[in-house]
Amino acid sequence: ANVEPPVPLGFWRSVGHSHNAFVVESFIDEVAHAAGLDPVAFRRRWLPADSRHRQVLDRVAAMSNWGQAPPGRYQGVAVHESFHSVVAEVVEISLQNGQPKLEKAYCAVHCGQVINPDIVVAQMEGGLLFGLSAALHGEITLEDGAVQQGNFHDYPSLRINEAPDVEVAIIDSDAHPTGVGEPGTPPAAPALGNAIFAATGQRLRDLPFKLG
Repeated sequence: ANVEPPVPLGFWRSVGHSHNAFVVESFIDEVAHAAGLDPVAFRRRWLPADSRHRQVLDRVAAMSNWGQAPPGRYQGVAVHESFHSVVAEVVEISLQNGQPKLEKAYCAVHCGQVINPDIVVAQMEGGLLFGLSAALHGEITLEDGAVQQGNFHDYPSLRINEAPDVEVAIIDSDAHPTGVGEPGTPPAAPALGNAIFAATGQRLRDLPFKLG
């Protein structure tokens, strides 16, 4: 059913996939931990070996040395399909004064046959950083029916000193090309949230994240 909010809304990168991926992939992580299983192993258990989801998950796990983060670092993973492409991401954080500090991010994408790899990599990097920025800073508040935020001074985006190093891998394929402009965004927030849980034991279910 359609939900009619009391304020006007516009579209943003990855539209409904952003919050749907956050809900689903956060819950998958929660189920894995409740079952006492590693989040990557839990996902692999239910994904066919020849599926795009399994291919990107295996690639990002290998890229990130999943389960072997350096001391003081914590990892979270998420996988999501959008615009007929499948993307898996691992976000690696540390804690600085009790708050998450982005250290590294890894992304594997299956988008069919790639025409220009540089564009695919750039879109994955931008989409991932956009998602992390929203997860950490993207809050709009209302007062007396008006939006309180006016510009980047009170609606900050991820700054270059906050941004993690990003590594992107593209799965080779001769299938029809699929989307790359938006699929890098949806897994970012749940991967970060799952990393925060690994670091703190706190399961944050609201965006943007506020670690108490």
